[in-house]
Amino acid sequence: MSGERIGVIAGSGAFPLEIAASIQRSGHSVFVVGLRGFAERGVRSFSHVYADMLDPHRVLDALRQQGITKLVLAGGVARPGPMALFSIYTFFRNRDELRRIVSGGDDRILRGVIRLFNDEGFEVLGVDQVAPDLLAPLGSLGQVKLNDENKADIELALQCLTTMGRFDFGQGVVVGGGRILAIEGPEGTDAMLRRVSDLQRNRRVSLEKPSAILVKASKPDQDRRVDLPAIGPKTVQSAAKAGLIGIAVAAHDVILVEKERLIKDADRKGIFIAGVKG
Repeated sequence: MSGERIGVIAGSGAFPLEIAASIQRSGHSVFVVGLRGFAERGVRSFSHVYADMLDPHRVLDALRQQGITKLVLAGGVARPGPMALFSIYTFFRNRDELRRIVSGGDDRILRGVIRLFNDEGFEVLGVDQVAPDLLAPLGSLGQVKLNDENKADIELALQCLTTMGRFDFGQGVVVGGGRILAIEGPEGTDAMLRRVSDLQRNRRVSLEKPSAILVKASKPDQDRRVDLPAIGPKTVQSAAKAGLIGIAVAAHDVILVEKERLIKDADRKGIFIAGVKG
C-alpha cells in the first residue's frame, strides 16, 4: 500500500485521529470523513470533510471525489433507531437481507456497513493493515510487570473468551483467584468493571488478596476490519477503581488508545499492562 491515499471514516474518540496520524507516518496520505456529532475537532488537522452518518450519499461522494478506494472505519457512534437504519440501508437491493441486518446485533450491522462499502467499490481495511503500531505488542508495557502467579488466571480468562466468542458474545472478562468474576456484556468494559467494584464492595466477591485482572481478546471469528477490542486511559481508571492489579490483552489483537498516556496512568496506579499470547 505504499504511497496510497486512504480514507478514514471517523466516529467519536481519539482513536480515528491516531489511525490517521499512523497512516501518514507510514508514508501514505489520508482523507478523513468526520461523522457529524461524533468526530472530534482534531479531524481538522487532516484533509477532511464532515458528513451525517445517515447520509451515505454524502459519505460516498466525498470519498470518490478524493479518489479514495481503500478506507478504514474507526471510532464510536450511537446505534441509530430502526427507521434511521433503514435510511442507511436503502442501498441494499435485497430487502430480506436488509431486514436481517436491521434486526440483528451490532456485529451484524457493522458487517452490513462493510458490505455497503464493498458493493460501492471500496475496500474496507483493518487496523492491523493500516496502523499495526496501534495494536498491543507482546510483553509488559510499563514499569509494573506481570507475575508468573497471574498466568494461570489469564489462561483461564482466554479460554472463557474463546468459548464465549463462538456465540458472538464478549471480548472481556475479569478473573481472579482461579475464578471468572465478571463477563463483559453489551454494556461494555467500563460498566463491567463498575459491576466488579460493586460486587467487591458488597462482599459478593471475596479474594484472599488483590488479584483481579481484566483480560481482553477478540472473538475467534472476529472481523478484524471493525470492532477490535480496545483499552485506553479510561479503562485504567475503571480498573483501578475496581481494585484490579492488571490488564492483560491478546498481543497484536487489541487496540491501545492513547498508548503513552495509558502506560503512564497504569504506572501511576500500580497496574500492569501486558500483551499475552491469545
